[in-house]
Formats: sequence, structure tokens, C-alpha cells
Amino acid sequence: MTSARSPLTTLVLNTSDGVPAARVSLSLHRLDSELKLWNMLNVGTTDEDGRCPGLISREAFVPGMYKLRFETGSYWASLERHSFYPYAEVVFTITDSTQTIHLPLLMSRFSYSTYVGS
Repeated sequence: MTSARSPLTTLVLNTSDGVPAARVSLSLHRLDSELKLWNMLNVGTTDEDGRCPGLISREAFVPGMYKLRFETGSYWASLERHSFYPYAEVVFTITDSTQTIHLPLLMSRFSYSTYVGS
């Protein structure tokens, strides 16, 4: 992970229990527009506050299509609970690489939602 402040941040919340979702594995990908293949840029794990800092550097944050993949099934399994979704993928487009994007994931065992913040 990068050490400088990332222009892309995320937060994962366990809405079933009303707590941050710690130790959720995730990965960041960018679509190669010519080959139509996803290239993995980084992997990480949420901290005790449900955050995963340092996803991407400002220099690497170029316009394009990205996705964040959250390993939700593994998280729920670690709590000895079943989950309907083995993972959640959030696909989004960046047109202005100077912006700062905050992309939270709110999840329960049978649903998830997201929104874009700054």
C-alpha cells in the first residue's frame, strides 16, 4: 500500500451489529480499456475502524474504470456467520483524477449498499 494520502478511501461498516468491519480483505482494480481486462492495483485489509488507507497514489489515480472488491463472505465466516454474498464488487468511473473519493460499503449478511462521498 502507498504511504501518502490516497485520493481514494473506503470504509466498511457491519450494519447488522452497528460496528466497523475490521479485517475485511479487499482489492482495487482498474479496467484496461483496450484489452477489457481488470488489472489488480493493490490489496489491503480494513483496520479496527473499518478503514483501508493507502489504496492508490495520486500519480496512479488516472481517469478510467475501477472496481473495489470486498471479500464479504470471508468476513462473515470469521464471525461464524453465513452470508448470502461471497464478495461485493463496486465498479465506478473516475473522470477527474484531481478529486478525492470516499467510497464506503455498508453491509449486512444479506445486503450491501454504497455511496460516493468526498
